[in-house]
Amino acid sequence: MATIPSFHLYGEKLDEEPRFWIHCETIKSRSSRHRWEIRLHRHERLFQILYIAAGSCDAIVGDETRVLLPPTILTLPPGVSHGFRFSKDIEGLVITIERSQLGEMTRERGRFAQWLSAPHAATLEPEEPDHAYLMDTLQRIAKENWRGDSGDDELLRDYVALAVRLAARTAVGDASAPADGRDERLALLNTLIQQHHREHRPLSFYAGQLGVSLTHLNRLVRSATGQTPHDLITAKLLDQSKRELTFSMATTREIAMRLGFEDPAYFSRFFSKHTGETPGAWRRREKARLNSGAEPRLASA
Repeated sequence: MATIPSFHLYGEKLDEEPRFWIHCETIKSRSSRHRWEIRLHRHERLFQILYIAAGSCDAIVGDETRVLLPPTILTLPPGVSHGFRFSKDIEGLVITIERSQLGEMTRERGRFAQWLSAPHAATLEPEEPDHAYLMDTLQRIAKENWRGDSGDDELLRDYVALAVRLAARTAVGDASAPADGRDERLALLNTLIQQHHREHRPLSFYAGQLGVSLTHLNRLVRSATGQTPHDLITAKLLDQSKRELTFSMATTREIAMRLGFEDPAYFSRFFSKHTGETPGAWRRREKARLNSGAEPRLASA
């Protein structure tokens, strides 16, 4: 088995001591130099916060492989092997902190010890106050760090301590999402979407029916499917649209009305946005395929 290399910063020579207590850079700045791939490695004395604001990432963390979708925060303690493959549209930050400095700033007395010793990934919800504050604090850390000698080191340390505390709280909250009953709630959500997708109900309706907050609903669906509740409803509407276009003689206007679209033109824009074809063009091509003996294409993915 190949030895996993150690770095202070990926791709740079390992010195005895880090030359910084904190380092911040965009994900794009380093990954683009390595063809968007950061090979498996580890840091012996550094703690890292990876913040994904846009794009996506396939991550190997320890023995696990994860797909990280925005907005997401991943914390990596020293000694944990990790590697990434980023999409070219990736946006976000990597904040690297010398481990001994982190312990001092958080006044570690065991409160953070367990959290600091293991990697954690958490989906962020911008409407959740703590999550929004965390995202803003990470951006402030980057700006203050990039100011160099003109920056306020004491303020920077306060920002880092705050971000670490918020990240710890976020990780605990995210870990509670896949609690007992998650599968039952997802099954109920799918049933509710089946029953009500034609009514174009707001997401708050589904959250209320499940007895959870809108933030919890988003986190629940993301952790289980990698999608949002809105994505699931859209997929159902598209699937039903394709069935109607394929197997009924109804006009596009009639199908739009059956699916709860008051404006047929809006239905056409909705369908075109997600399929790349107008309803009429899709119907003609699909019927031609069926006449040739092909199987119907009803999956909305």
